[in-house]
Amino acid sequence: MAGHSKFKNIMHRKGAQDAKRSKLFSKLAREITTAAKGGNSDPEFNPRLRAVIATAKAASMPKDNIDRALKKAEGGDAENYEEIRYEGFGPGGVAVIVEALTDNRNRTATDVRTAFSKNGGNVGSSGSVSHGFERLGLITYPAAAGNADKVFEAALEAGADDVESGEDEHEIWTAADALHEVAKALEAALGDNAGAKLAWRPKEWVEVGTDTAQQLLKMIDALEDLDDVQNVYGNYDVPEEVLSQL
Repeated sequence: MAGHSKFKNIMHRKGAQDAKRSKLFSKLAREITTAAKGGNSDPEFNPRLRAVIATAKAASMPKDNIDRALKKAEGGDAENYEEIRYEGFGPGGVAVIVEALTDNRNRTATDVRTAFSKNGGNVGSSGSVSHGFERLGLITYPAAAGNADKVFEAALEAGADDVESGEDEHEIWTAADALHEVAKALEAALGDNAGAKLAWRPKEWVEVGTDTAQQLLKMIDALEDLDDVQNVYGNYDVPEEVLSQL
């Protein structure tokens, strides 16, 4: 298991999806409101909003919740959230990027630093680890969308750069400026995606052993659990044999 999807897959294996659902919906609602305020409230004319709504639907977020988040932006009384990126290091020297949406920069900075420091990590300066990642477009489809060959062929035809097919999902990578064009082209062949967004992809991976993995995943868990944190990316690779021991 590698990269940003590790946490999601691990939580799935632990059967903890339902416990996280309420917090996930809250984060998605915040993202929907922010995307709508930052552009057109009509998803047809706002690629970022269209992408997050697709992610929300794939997560089974109720339509009423999505509509409320949109109306909150249209009403002009929504909180003003600031997008902030934190960079740091986890156990074993793993590089970690944290993306947050916050209405209180000081609170979020304190929470993120605490999550790092309590679990053997530390927050670095801006740019301290992002040079080891690429900013790319990421489109995800569930495994049920088709086998690896079918998805690869569809992605190639749509203009994607790379495909990684796993047990649970397919990850389709594109150039950042081609994300929405490729996502739209894929819909004809594979149907609605489970998410389309800009993401951080490591240029190189760090394989971690059992002891490091346990502490690292505890740190990722703590970061993901913060209300203001939207995404966590890392260059860690936990081998299946190590994961089975946790």
